[in-house]
Amino acid sequence: MKTLLCDFCLRSGMLCARCQEKVRSGAITPLYMEVGRFLVNLERKYPLLQDVTLHNVVQEGDILALVVGRGEKGKLQGYGGEVIRALRERFRKRVKVLEKGVSSRRFLEDLFSNMRVLTINTVWLPDGTTETKVVLRGRRSQRPSARRMRALTEIAKKVGNLNLRVEVI
Repeated sequence: MKTLLCDFCLRSGMLCARCQEKVRSGAITPLYMEVGRFLVNLERKYPLLQDVTLHNVVQEGDILALVVGRGEKGKLQGYGGEVIRALRERFRKRVKVLEKGVSSRRFLEDLFSNMRVLTINTVWLPDGTTETKVVLRGRRSQRPSARRMRALTEIAKKVGNLNLRVEVI
């Protein structure tokens, strides 16, 4: 597992000066350290995790979003979903795996993985800002609650820097 922290600092919990500065500046959160340490401990059982880079961890509501390197999502979701299941059991949250550096469409498809993304449009607002309008289609049983939808839009804002307006048909 490659992380933004030194391997020794992550495993031991004792931070060097460089890693302490990352924590102090807010680039690394205690949640990131906890998830990173948990995944490093799983490396022995799941060797593919050695090739995964953990860029960010965001928690919003009952969702834990892990941001990994481009093309590394499958390595984290491999092993029949056992790694994701272990994360879900350990942190008691739904787990979303998002890739860094992908197109906004691919990012949104990963974020709303249980629904089909029909269209994505950019809405230009009079104050000069933009919103991304996403139209989703899914069965009634798959539609997220209003609370979960707010959590997903907050994750999109924090991770993908997207202000979302979501419509489900």
